[in-house]
Amino acid sequence: MYGSIGKLGIAGKPLATNQAIAFTKTNEIAPLYLFFFLKYVSNRLAGLGKGATQLNISQTVIKAFPFVLAPTNEQHRIVAKIEELFSGLDKGIENLKTARAQLKVYRQALLKHAFEGKLTAQWRAAHQDKLETADALLKRIQQERAQRYQQQLADWEAAGKQSSKPKAPKPLPPLTKEELAELPELPEGWGWVRLASIATVISGYAFKSGDFVSAGVPVVKIANVGYSEFVEKDQEYLNSSFLQTQKDFLVSPNDFLLALTRPITNNRTKVCRYPQGAPIALLNQRVSAMKDVRINPEFLYAYLGTSVFKESVRSKSSETLQPNLSPKDLEACPIPICCFSEQVQIACEIEARLSEVDHLDQTLTTSLQQAEALRQSILKRAFSGQLVPQDPHDEPASKLLARIQTERAGVVAKPRKKSTGYKLSPVEIASPSLSKES
Repeated sequence: MYGSIGKLGIAGKPLATNQAIAFTKTNEIAPLYLFFFLKYVSNRLAGLGKGATQLNISQTVIKAFPFVLAPTNEQHRIVAKIEELFSGLDKGIENLKTARAQLKVYRQALLKHAFEGKLTAQWRAAHQDKLETADALLKRIQQERAQRYQQQLADWEAAGKQSSKPKAPKPLPPLTKEELAELPELPEGWGWVRLASIATVISGYAFKSGDFVSAGVPVVKIANVGYSEFVEKDQEYLNSSFLQTQKDFLVSPNDFLLALTRPITNNRTKVCRYPQGAPIALLNQRVSAMKDVRINPEFLYAYLGTSVFKESVRSKSSETLQPNLSPKDLEACPIPICCFSEQVQIACEIEARLSEVDHLDQTLTTSLQQAEALRQSILKRAFSGQLVPQDPHDEPASKLLARIQTERAGVVAKPRKKSTGYKLSPVEIASPSLSKES
């Protein structure tokens, strides 16, 4: 009756309920007939809920809700037909869910093979004499980052040193033998490096609630970081003056975003990219951004969805009810690198194959939605008298209703004894909060 209005169950044994639950006892109505009817109207009942913070529905509203009363024999025919149709439907839904689970397994297997060099083994053999080694690539990246820093430093000095001094790239130690031993073996010419060796990693600033305004510079919060997609949700803004005072926390289109609180949720990495074409934003606390990526972005983005990366993040997260990943631990996460041209080839292979997977996954999702719609269609036909044939020899519902009313009148007329309690009459609805005797 509160919160999740309309959730249903059938008691399999004697139970006591709290004030959030309404229950029925009926002798004249087939229990499953009533159950399926309530399943059919559950959304309509939920729509009758009231309340500002948590919706609730009163017993009065439930009691007054229209109920489709069919003859007793027809109730049983309806229940039997619904169960027959639902049985076939449930098997179909189970098969669809199994297929979706298999797609997830295939997706991870594809990524695993990609970053073990198996997808491009033939391509690599055909271009063996043109491949740059991981060591040479890393050295070139370090030189480029050093040159970029020197240019930033020169620009800062030319501007009169008015803003904060640019930060030099952090030298990072290579992965230890112990760390490498826990990682998959890579093809010849590949190598493992730390994330901060190929990208600038920043973490957000703890803006105060009083800093937010109705319009201005968007703020990227942890709620915006979804599973592979940026979530435009409850957008908040800051005054444009923060672009100068907090410029170390700028987020640009195509930057990678990762949640630092509960980074792995439901066995999925909460990582996405800030959308192309979006305005410059500022990064809020508990979110990290990966900027100035020096390897193929699509190659890196695909790797961030692998089980190996998830395990790296999970192993470094704090063991609490709300696991947290520190920015330093994120910087230290291992990333595989190979020749840039092979990175591009791998990204293309992954995109081509995953596009097919995504199309099939969407087809399965649509089929599941159609199956649920069919379930409602079956219930609609059932309670509009179209699912099973009527039998003229059945006792009409009017006589059934008259008998129920007679029995209810007889129960109500009996004196109630506190020692024995009050036995609910047929199809009466009660709630412990409103009925002391119940």
